[in-house]
Amino acid sequence: QVQMVESGGGLVQAGGSLRLSCAGSRSGFTVGWFRQVPGKVRELVASVSDGGDTDYSDFVKGRFTISRDNAKNLLILQMNNLKPEDTAVYYCNHCSRYGCSYVIGSWGQGTQVTVSS
Repeated sequence: QVQMVESGGGLVQAGGSLRLSCAGSRSGFTVGWFRQVPGKVRELVASVSDGGDTDYSDFVKGRFTISRDNAKNLLILQMNNLKPEDTAVYYCNHCSRYGCSYVIGSWGQGTQVTVSS
């Protein structure tokens, strides 16, 4: 099982941008970015299929862009116009063939994103 490694988080002011990277994504799978706030369920942020089809949760549409580079085994999340409610630990994982409600890898350490108001 390939461990995915997230990076790129940090502290940013509202309205700012961050670019998250995830190393270890494999071709042939839909991969997704997820986020979790302490005490809350981890939620799907965005996903991209092996063919490049993207899907976004309503709360990030128009602000976040997901992309992948299969040659480099890399997954990217470009986050613009960040809001305080985007504050969370962000994770990446491979989605099962049943969708991203189920993942097929173990969770990594994640990367902390903190947006100040």
